[in-house]
Amino acid sequence: MIKRDISISDPKFEVENLRYLTVESSYLKGRGDITIFVPPGYENRNNLPIVILLHGVYSSHWAWTRHMNVHNTALEMIQKGSIEPMILVMPSDGLKGGGSGYVKQEAYDFEKWIVEDVVEATRKTIPQSEKNSKLFISGLSMGGYGALRLACKYGSLFDGVTGHSSVLSLKDLRLFIDDGPQMDSNKSENDLSVFQTILNNKGKLPPIQFDCGSEDELISSNRELHQQLINNHIQHNYNEYPGAHTGEYWAKHIKKSFIFFSQLT
Repeated sequence: MIKRDISISDPKFEVENLRYLTVESSYLKGRGDITIFVPPGYENRNNLPIVILLHGVYSSHWAWTRHMNVHNTALEMIQKGSIEPMILVMPSDGLKGGGSGYVKQEAYDFEKWIVEDVVEATRKTIPQSEKNSKLFISGLSMGGYGALRLACKYGSLFDGVTGHSSVLSLKDLRLFIDDGPQMDSNKSENDLSVFQTILNNKGKLPPIQFDCGSEDELISSNRELHQQLINNHIQHNYNEYPGAHTGEYWAKHIKKSFIFFSQLT
């Protein structure tokens, strides 16, 4: 839970409609950073939908804006009327090792950091959001793993989820880092797989959409999840596109997430 006041950037020095928060969290045993995009021109709205975007390994809260320019992409789509106005919330993962996986481990609870503290900090500091704002979540690679697993575990909290080039298990995550989440003694790796999480929460799932590049090393895992969901009669949208595990791919296909979420508002 949030322990102290939230430090927020001064509007006089904010650029490109970006706001920065630093939050002290008991779940992190320290501080976490969040970048937030607030679309201009909606100062009198207090129920804009919130979209949480989770980054991948060896990265942090600024990756979506400074690697992929996602805030300007969203702004252009809003101005053209392609999507509804939405708030983009881009937190750090907790910055443990090469990546926390957004899971609970040892004394740290990286998933509660996202589903409780990040959501609370947004609603406390962004006047355009409120408790009844629609809440969506998406992510790339490790962030796709976090988004899919958390949205399906906390299905009553989220109104929709997408994943791009998603890691789908701790085995997948080890393709990218060797210092990932440490398992609790009472859990198996299968307990933390996206498919098992979906299966365990089959009765309360939000709308699900995910995609993967045809040249991505995670394509087999994504195809397998797609087939598992078909076999278990779990509704979802899955697509494959040309591309690899790259920022160029994610910058292009995050637009589909914005459209998907806009259709659910």
